[in-house]
Amino acid sequence: MELGMIGTGRMGSNMAQRLLDGGHSVMVYDPVPAAMTTVVARGARPATSIADLASKLGVPRVVWLMVPSGRPTEETLLTLANELSQDDIVIDGGNSYYKDSVRRAAAMDERGIRFLDAGTSGGIWGLKEGYCLMVGGSREAYQQVEPILRTLAPTPDDGYGYVGPSGAGHFVKMVHNGIEYGLMQSYAEGFELMDAKREFGLDLHRVAEIWRYGSVVRSWLLDLAASALRDDPKLQSLDAYIEDTGEGRWTVQESVELGVPAPVITLSLQARFRSRENQPLGNKMLAAFRQQFGGHAVRKAQP
Repeated sequence: MELGMIGTGRMGSNMAQRLLDGGHSVMVYDPVPAAMTTVVARGARPATSIADLASKLGVPRVVWLMVPSGRPTEETLLTLANELSQDDIVIDGGNSYYKDSVRRAAAMDERGIRFLDAGTSGGIWGLKEGYCLMVGGSREAYQQVEPILRTLAPTPDDGYGYVGPSGAGHFVKMVHNGIEYGLMQSYAEGFELMDAKREFGLDLHRVAEIWRYGSVVRSWLLDLAASALRDDPKLQSLDAYIEDTGEGRWTVQESVELGVPAPVITLSLQARFRSRENQPLGNKMLAAFRQQFGGHAVRKAQP
């Protein structure tokens, strides 16, 4: 099956390569031409613009977007829609907000274009391990592009599937990432606790390696923890500043809207916020309270 791909960042390039290795024809476009060099060298055909890509694909066309969420995705879809025709299929494989995907699907449907929102997990390991794909939208369109999904997935039978109507794919991926926040936070707290028990002199990398086999907490995240601790046992090369890319916030917002408690995910998100603060005012307030009501000693700020 022939596929057009817009966006050739690291993940987009790896996905294109996996498809090429699987026997698919892939045409790529990126607004930064140099970004296409690697994947073109591996067999993808380059396009000079979105219009050029659309004009050279066989109909009905299938175009996969791997573009940053928000305005970049919105603007790319608007441009692309003007170049496509009825029965063409657009797949948004980025981390778009699911409500945006519902709206975009409706707008595409008015033009006769079928829109699929494909929650995609796998990151930089996807080329080797395959991608987990959660797809929402038209079931008929899903069935039409299933050969592509099957090639991208970890195996022809596992790790991908149709999950519901438009927006469902990105909704499931949003919750997936919220769960990921909580899992990572739990591991982080546990390893910090073990590191603080100085008298035992625990080798955290050794502990992680032991847990990887037979333990009920074994996971791919634990495998990655073991790898990180092997290379940098105290993680001294890293700053304790943690970004978030939106999905955790959206998950917490959804829990509030639905009235469904999600305390672990919520607190893991709050921990990321706290990691970005230098001498946070809230902590200073706590110190001030203790001094004011109990005369407790406080540490003065360094000039």
